[in-house]
Amino acid sequence: MSHFIYSGGRLTVDQVPLTDIAEIYGTPCYVYSRTAIEERWRAYDQAFKERGHLVCYSVKANGNLAVLNVLARLGSGFDIVSVGELERVLMAGGDPAKIVFSGVGKQEHEIRKALTAGIKCFNVESGSELNLMDKIAGEMGTLAPVSLRINPDIDPGTHPYIATGLNRNKFGIPHDQAGDMFRTARKLKNIELMGIDCHIGSQITSLAPYVDTLRKLAALFNELRGEGVTIRHIDVGGGMGISYRDEKTFAPEEFVQTVCKELTDPAMEILIEPGRSIVGDAGILLTRVLYLKETPAKNFAIIDAAMNDLLRPALYDAWQKVTPVTERGGGNPKVYDLVGPVCESADFLAQDRELD
Repeated sequence: MSHFIYSGGRLTVDQVPLTDIAEIYGTPCYVYSRTAIEERWRAYDQAFKERGHLVCYSVKANGNLAVLNVLARLGSGFDIVSVGELERVLMAGGDPAKIVFSGVGKQEHEIRKALTAGIKCFNVESGSELNLMDKIAGEMGTLAPVSLRINPDIDPGTHPYIATGLNRNKFGIPHDQAGDMFRTARKLKNIELMGIDCHIGSQITSLAPYVDTLRKLAALFNELRGEGVTIRHIDVGGGMGISYRDEKTFAPEEFVQTVCKELTDPAMEILIEPGRSIVGDAGILLTRVLYLKETPAKNFAIIDAAMNDLLRPALYDAWQKVTPVTERGGGNPKVYDLVGPVCESADFLAQDRELD
């Protein structure tokens, strides 16, 4: 959070006091550092050096049009999971030829819209989806560019709700079925095979699961190439974690170096799909305390932001840092739960925090 610093006793973002933003725009509101977003995206992009690559920002991390426009201006690619996200990217100035369409539940009208827009490729997750895509492309008189998403059965070591690369998860084609699925896709008249795709989870803080995954993908690539199957790119997904509290993570440069070390064919384009690691620590939720409510059991600071504004604490019991917009000191702090106005007891953003 280096772009959020105190100046003159007030917390600022890119040198703008957050108290001024709250006064002008009200609360709750999200405030993002454009500089932080640009720096993080460039860190991934520049780490590849001369290696052919595409950094596809994962829109599900934050689909705000202003954020998407900042990334589009940088030349970013985009990873989407719905036609709504497709329309937002296009509205924000994104290049459709740099869009990959992921997700297990693509609907027919979404596939048609994406084909019409001319996206880079679909990340296909099942045989039935592949057959539907072949049918639709044939009806439209075109080819559907396709990568097959592989489920490598790798434990990413993250929260089970955001682990996506285990064989019990709904995502991807089982690794032991992948070869046959590629052979099937190769025979379909309206399918253009583009690559191999994989995404094992989110908020991953160790490189080890990526190394295991990359080695499986490299072995599959070599097997297919040996059979004469052309694979133009490997999409290694995203999921790179950030530090919310005291998690030890890795830098974008370390991730890219690891990927390039394992995927050595210089003719192979590498795609990555960072999301959280670009925007997650580039912004804050600005909220204000409405009431203090002290009871024999608990003290509550009732704020104007709620679980609908920031779902992670209610959904994952996730820890979020709480920072005052004006520097404090010398007071008599008490322990409070920061809770919102939604009529659910899960509506909290932080618990047992000292406030003064």
